[in-house]
Amino acid sequence: MSHPAILVLESGLIFRGTSFGTRGETLGEVVFNTSMTGYQEILTDPSYAGQIIVMTAPQIGNTGVNREDLEAARPACAGLAIRELSPVASNWRSDSSLDQFMNESGLLGIEGIDTRALTRALRDSGAQRGAISTESKSSDTLLKKVLESPTMEGLNLACEVTTSDPYQWNTSTWQAPDIAAVEPPPI
Repeated sequence: MSHPAILVLESGLIFRGTSFGTRGETLGEVVFNTSMTGYQEILTDPSYAGQIIVMTAPQIGNTGVNREDLEAARPACAGLAIRELSPVASNWRSDSSLDQFMNESGLLGIEGIDTRALTRALRDSGAQRGAISTESKSSDTLLKKVLESPTMEGLNLACEVTTSDPYQWNTSTWQAPDIAAVEPPPI
């Protein structure tokens, strides 16, 4: 169930929308990604550690999420901002919806915001600290938290996203299943 959500940038720019995924509050560096596909790979790409990702494509989530296409065991990003969450996950490889995946992963998302305006602001001034919240209704309170949060400069995020122990990769490359043998999903 979605709830009112707010995204605030350190510049004072405010976006109001609704939440998806989990509820709560998240802080991070707000960046944008112009990919039209691959949102699940982006969410689980360790290079986005500590960042709130703004997707510029107008609808995200239409192919759902599957466990085979994860870039890491768990997401390292701080959150996701989108224009519209697809109400349907329509892909035969899908294990769950984007909303379910984000909820299970403890990720907070905001939808229903003007991602074009947000992207232009980031393009013109560069990445900024920001926050998404379903808890704080006051943009001033949230802005104060954003301004008190650390910048990305000097952070050693590699330690947070790397494996704790070395491991051997013994899995072969992925093979497409025989389509004729796949049971179509119920409509």
